[in-house]
This record gives sequence, structure tokens and C-alpha cells, in this order.
Amino acid sequence: MAQKKAYEVDGWLARPDQRISIVLLYGPDRGLVSERAKAFAGKTGLPLDDPFSVVRLEGSEVDRDEGRLLDEARTVPMFSDRRLLWVRNASGQKALADDVKALTAEPARDAIILIEAGDLKKGVGLRAIVEAADNAMALPCYADEARDIDAVIDDELRKAGMSMTMEARQALRRNLGGDRLASRGEIEKLVLYAHGQQDIGLEDIKAMSGDVSGASFDDAVDALLEGKIGDFDTAFTRHCQSGGQPFLVLSSAMRQLQQIQVMRGQMESGNRNAASVVAAARPPVFFSRRKLVEKALERWNVDALSRALTRLQTAVLQTRRRPDLSVALARQALLGIAVESSRLAQRA
Repeated sequence: MAQKKAYEVDGWLARPDQRISIVLLYGPDRGLVSERAKAFAGKTGLPLDDPFSVVRLEGSEVDRDEGRLLDEARTVPMFSDRRLLWVRNASGQKALADDVKALTAEPARDAIILIEAGDLKKGVGLRAIVEAADNAMALPCYADEARDIDAVIDDELRKAGMSMTMEARQALRRNLGGDRLASRGEIEKLVLYAHGQQDIGLEDIKAMSGDVSGASFDDAVDALLEGKIGDFDTAFTRHCQSGGQPFLVLSSAMRQLQQIQVMRGQMESGNRNAASVVAAARPPVFFSRRKLVEKALERWNVDALSRALTRLQTAVLQTRRRPDLSVALARQALLGIAVESSRLAQRA
């Protein structure tokens, strides 16, 4: 089988098998797919900015123009001994799979095919064709684990000539991992923010993640989603005592749960995991909240989300009718959701 385990991919990319002419990178972490594709492309030795040496195609483009990839692969290079055909945003396109199948049966002599794809099902379509071929390699790209995140952090710190305290690393690590390029971008922003320092500390992480007291109602909603009942009550009380309106917390909670409801539907209809749905969300989920939203997506099913939204809508109506009881009514409704979130977490 022409495939590697997730932990073997970086090792293979460091020393690619020269007999392989088709490389498929796939998985829910689109950032990691893209980063590894660039690494493999660099290993070919071809000038990546030369349009005669590198042909870039979209998966949808190949699908519309049946046989396009096959024609490109059979074209004899004019200014080099071979070409790289780089296909991006591939999925389950039948025309692309058919072309790849033809190229596994009769390999192109002058072309290397590199394909970036999303999360492909095992044993189906493009992935199955590549995994069954002798001249092709399938490389999975899944969300980074703690060891991988530390490696990315170390890589960026080494480039900047900086170090990081253990407390800062632990705080930063909690916000990384859903998407490799987004993780790297977040670390690059942190390094730029701390420019001129030798060490990055916990205060730098807090400053970059927007941890300010003025966002107390956001803290309340985050605690609600995590099922942290005590943290929610503290944040909600702080918000109200500082003059904040309880309606702001109700409104923010409603927006967050509606977004989670949409993403949960995408998970179930597309058979996708939480990390891939959050990474592709539009509007994007703020980076420091991605892990929290991923856990909420895994925890809250459609029925539970519907109950929570109904509870919030009822609370909004009640606070408008009885503004003198708005704080108590909002706290009761929100506490009920926090309690349910805690119960769902225990079942998960």
C-alpha cells in the first residue's frame, strides 16, 4: 500500500522516494497540507516561480476539463527535463480521479504530480487509487498534537533567536493545533510583538490573545460553552457590576450557539471532524478560541443546541418584559445552559 502513517509523513518528505511520480497530501488540516506540499515542491529542485516548469491547477478546473491533467502530464517539457503539475483544492472530483488512475497505470515520464486535497474517506475515489498504486504516495495531514505544536514553536523561536518560558509555552499551546499555517502565523505575530526581547513570557501571550477585563461578557460566554459554572457566574457578575447590560451576554451567547449549530450541521452532513470545520469557518473563529469551539462542537449535538437557543430566545423576551429583573432572568437562563454543557462534557 502506497501510504504513510501520520507520524511518518515528515520523515518521508525529508527524503522523498524518487520513484514516486504522484504525491497526494490530504486531510482536515488544510494549513498542514499546504505547508507540506510546498516542502515537497521544493524538494523537486524545479524553479517554483517558473510557469514552464510548474503548472498550477485547481481541482475544480481539472474536473470541468476532463482529461486536462492527463494531457498536461503527457506534454513534453520545452525548457526543462521535467515539470511539476500542482493541483490544489482537490476533493472527490471524478475527472481528477480518472486522470490519476490512468497515470498510475501508465506513469508520465516527464511529470511529477502533486495534489493537495481535503479530508478524503478511506477506500474511496482518489485516495483509494493512490494508495493502491506503486508509483504514487498518499500522505495524511491531521491536526497537530502537542509534540508537533512544540516543534512548530521551536522552529519559529529558533528563526527569531528567542526563547519562551514554560508558562508561556503552555498558554500558547492551548490555542494552537487546529490548522498548521494558522498556528505558524500566530507564533510569527507573537515573535514580532516581542521583538527586542530575549524571552517571551506569559504576559506577552495574554497581550496577544486579547485577555482584557473589558471583554468580561466574552469570558462569561466562553465559560458557559465549556460548562465551567463557577467561572461563568464570576464573569457574568463582574460584567453586570461594572455597568454592563445582561442583554449583551445573552446576545453573544446566542450568536456563538447559532454559529456552532451551523458548523455542527456541516460536521454531520459532510462527515467531517470539528477541527476541519472550525479551520474553514467563515467568518473565521478567532484563533485563541478555536480549541474551545472545537470542544463545544464535539460536545453539543443538534437537539441540545436547539434547546439552548430556545432558552435564550425566551430569556431575551422575558428581560424585555421585565427589565427590572433582567439580571436575574439572564443569569438563570445562562446558568441552565452552563449546567447542560457540563453534563454533556461528562458524557462525551
